[in-house]
Amino acid sequence: MRTTLSIGAVIIVALVLAVVGGMSGFAQDKDKQDKYTLQIPGGLAFSEVKGYEQWQVVGPSLTEAANVIRVIVADPVMIKAYQEGAPGNGKPFPEGSKIVKIEWRPKKITDLPFSEKTPDTVPGDLAQVEFIIKDSKRFSDTHGWGYAMFDFNPSSGTFAPATKASNPPVNNDAKCGAACHEIAGASRDYIFTAYPKR
Repeated sequence: MRTTLSIGAVIIVALVLAVVGGMSGFAQDKDKQDKYTLQIPGGLAFSEVKGYEQWQVVGPSLTEAANVIRVIVADPVMIKAYQEGAPGNGKPFPEGSKIVKIEWRPKKITDLPFSEKTPDTVPGDLAQVEFIIKDSKRFSDTHGWGYAMFDFNPSSGTFAPATKASNPPVNNDAKCGAACHEIAGASRDYIFTAYPKR
């Protein structure tokens, strides 16, 4: 009888701990930042690129000056335009095109057998998420493109709109990338990244 009572007590304690632990986990999840509620002042909201984590890759980019590894992804509208030859075909990207740049700090790994002499560089901490959206009505003064950049703080696990203290320094509004993208020119519809052969 004492063994049965002991086993029953252990089961009850385990259930209580599981429920309390589950509630604690729920509270932590509830307190986590919802990045999709963020918006840059007077500009784009993170929610406008919701689901970007599953979008198709356009291509990678290694930006040594900014010390980041970048992957560029695009929504289905923009991917279709890329596959049809944009921007090199002379046609602009269609309204609603969206492109996201995900940036990480580089991290060297040396524990792989083939990387002993030349360490591999892989994504480390998330650094920034930038996005560009084609909406000619909203962004007529920047060739139809709106821009946003959010810095990620790995310590807190939170995003914040980029500022003049960011790398690169930006005004945190929908024009933050317009001057840089001017260089790409009208013939490329102000987009640098081509769709590489795969």
